[in-house]
Amino acid sequence: MLDANRDDFLLGIVGAGLMGRGIAQVAALGGVRVLLFDSRAEAAAEARDELGRTLSMLAQKGKITEAAAGAALARIGAAAGLDGLAGCHVVVEAIVESLEAKRELFRQLEAVVADDCLLATNTSSLSVTAIAAACRAPQRVAGFHFFSPVPLMKVVEVVDGALTALAAGDALTALARRMGHAPVRAQDTPGFIVNHAGRGYLTEALRVLGEGIADHARIDRILRGAAGFRLGPFELLDLTGLDVSCPVMETIYHQYYEEPRYRPSPLLRQRLAAGLLGRKSGRGFYAYADGRAQFPAVPPVPPASMLPLWVGTPGCGAREGLLRRLEAGGARLDRGTRPAPESVCIVLPVGRDASTAALDEGLDPARTVAVDPLFLDLYATLMGTPLTTASARDAVWAALAGGGTEVTVIRDSAGFVAQRVVAMIVNIGCDIAQQRIATPQDIDRAVTLGLGYPLGPLAMGDALGGATVLAILDALHGFYRDPRYRPSPWLTRRARLGVSLLTPEP
Repeated sequence: MLDANRDDFLLGIVGAGLMGRGIAQVAALGGVRVLLFDSRAEAAAEARDELGRTLSMLAQKGKITEAAAGAALARIGAAAGLDGLAGCHVVVEAIVESLEAKRELFRQLEAVVADDCLLATNTSSLSVTAIAAACRAPQRVAGFHFFSPVPLMKVVEVVDGALTALAAGDALTALARRMGHAPVRAQDTPGFIVNHAGRGYLTEALRVLGEGIADHARIDRILRGAAGFRLGPFELLDLTGLDVSCPVMETIYHQYYEEPRYRPSPLLRQRLAAGLLGRKSGRGFYAYADGRAQFPAVPPVPPASMLPLWVGTPGCGAREGLLRRLEAGGARLDRGTRPAPESVCIVLPVGRDASTAALDEGLDPARTVAVDPLFLDLYATLMGTPLTTASARDAVWAALAGGGTEVTVIRDSAGFVAQRVVAMIVNIGCDIAQQRIATPQDIDRAVTLGLGYPLGPLAMGDALGGATVLAILDALHGFYRDPRYRPSPWLTRRARLGVSLLTPEP
């Protein structure tokens, strides 16, 4: 196998744009000699000059020493033509995202490099197998997918195509570690790991928005406050730009032959047509002034109410904690076994909507308010039935807020917001494991490093409990009768066995 740690290792990079420069920077800092080539004659030399400025700036900030900066720059050279890459042990392409362009480049490289040189593609959306199939020696072609900006995004997907030799992926894995990145191994599939696993967060949030359950700002507040995401889904869409996000969603959906789990929302195509791209256009889901999002005001807390509050859903673990919070907020509590005629009825459904919970527990829908029990330690999401009175809703809202809990009110929804979004993230992560695209550990590592989620999807499922996630999905599937909510076999088996979702199979 190619030794990626040998002192004379030479890495070729074709494409001197942002990605190519980033790969060159981390490789050189890892002690790897690099040759840059670009079809535009001056681009490689310009990229080396830019890297010199970047390395110098890092040294000035104390991130690296002056000696390390100088040594790294000395390892970076520019090739005048593709034949200058003849001595490379690995060549990574970071050119335009075009299947034919990448195939043609690899055909040209095969005429130049040695037979044992590995050819790696930095593609994010194309099939590694389709690129390799055009080559004379497809077994030496693999995916080597970095994320932008490369120096900060410390994960790289090493992708084995259907024709890739095991040793090729092993060598790229070792090279990634030498470059200071965390390699995750994936089989060739649309979206690989990170872009595949990321479908649940955005598509389910868009579905919640499309159903009129809550506006984008409330959805963002819930997922930041309750589930711990750094950016809400609509903040994220504005940051990446709909001109990038919308085609990716549609491409992955079609590449999976219209798999319902990845179904995009018509809202995105409509907003894309209107030019509401996000930060780059000055307006997306949010308006922007001087590059800063203009968030709508949070609705004011209603005044305290004297209506008594009764908490149902016996057996729910969050019930006693909720009673203490309500009492701390100054609420009058009805502690009867059944609610008094004037009491507001609070239910704590998992996967169900407020209407179903009210009917299941034999309560008056006009007096019923649901509170999300799964994320109540951090945040309170409230919803009523279509018949719930404003006075009943406001009584619960005021009591929780009075006790110091942040509250967001939504319309009736099976699974609230956080429950259904997190369940979808977990389910898709489980299906990636079920399809043997990657190991459970690599799935979670890729998602936490590549998407910045608070936990990987399988660890996220463990935190809620596999049986709880399964219950949410079963309830959503029963309510909507939509196959997008069918549970993955990986999740179903582990939930029934009561073991971690990270449990591998021999």
